[in-house]
Amino acid sequence: MATAIASKANHLRNLCKHIRLYSYVGTLGQCRSTVASPSIIHALHHRTLPLIPPVLPFGLGIQSLVINQRYLLSTSTTPTAVESEKPVPKSDAKSHSEGAEKSGDSNQGKSDGGKPVRGGPVSWLSFLLLALTGAGIIWYYDREKKRHIEEINNASQAVKQGPSAGKAAIGGPFNLINHDGKRVTDKDFLGNWTMIYFGFTHCPDICPDELQKLAAAVDKTKEKGGIDVVPVFISVDPERDTVEQVREYVKEFHPKLVGLTGSPDEIKKVARAYRVYYMKTAEEDSDYLVDHSIVMYLMSPKMEFVKFFGKNNDVDSLADGVIKEIKQHKK
Repeated sequence: MATAIASKANHLRNLCKHIRLYSYVGTLGQCRSTVASPSIIHALHHRTLPLIPPVLPFGLGIQSLVINQRYLLSTSTTPTAVESEKPVPKSDAKSHSEGAEKSGDSNQGKSDGGKPVRGGPVSWLSFLLLALTGAGIIWYYDREKKRHIEEINNASQAVKQGPSAGKAAIGGPFNLINHDGKRVTDKDFLGNWTMIYFGFTHCPDICPDELQKLAAAVDKTKEKGGIDVVPVFISVDPERDTVEQVREYVKEFHPKLVGLTGSPDEIKKVARAYRVYYMKTAEEDSDYLVDHSIVMYLMSPKMEFVKFFGKNNDVDSLADGVIKEIKQHKK
């Protein structure tokens, strides 16, 4: 039994030696072949290898066999893989990584076909087109705004230059009683310039103020323009403004002031013809007020409407306005 074990051990030592020797020769031959020669393969199969005394210990022979096997496997790889396993200095590694980043950035700027790809979502050309479009919209808006303003101005000037609107809508025939108790109509005032005011004798403040203004403007119109104007007061409170009440009232303002009153239906008709608003307020026995329009109407010698003057006019502006309208009407 011991003899058989020793024989096998000798065979194994000789095998390891031959393999190590062949690996060394194969390395010198630049590893042209990693396959053993036929003679060695035949000897391995038939166990006819010559007994060569071992030069190295058994353990070291096994270690050499493993090292040679690793070397044979490493030599079968490509030169590129061998080079990649070489240690790289830190400076070279840093420069290599920077170069890789640059090459990666450059590769991102190209498509698969080698064509350049835009670096961002907005290019200078698209930004320029956007700016031009915005400027064009602003210019168009300003032009349309100016054109619209010009149209409004032209339309307003055309209205001002046209004939007086409402000339035929204000005024009309009437049949009332004057402060002397005589029946008068609109025809009794033909041939004279007339200023008509609507109010009532129980008015606490507005009517007296307006009638004083009217009386003073009539005198100034005579002084400055040499024009005679007949002032007329028409009551919108026929229930209380009798002929006697109107007579006493008009004497307080001007000697030429004509007071007119009438029945409720007659007053309603003349107020409608002159577009005058009036309405009683809440009654407390017989004491009440009348809400009404505060307007003076300038009528031509044909009893046609010329212009109206509101409460905002003072004596001077009222007199100047009347003179101006009369002079223009005479041209």
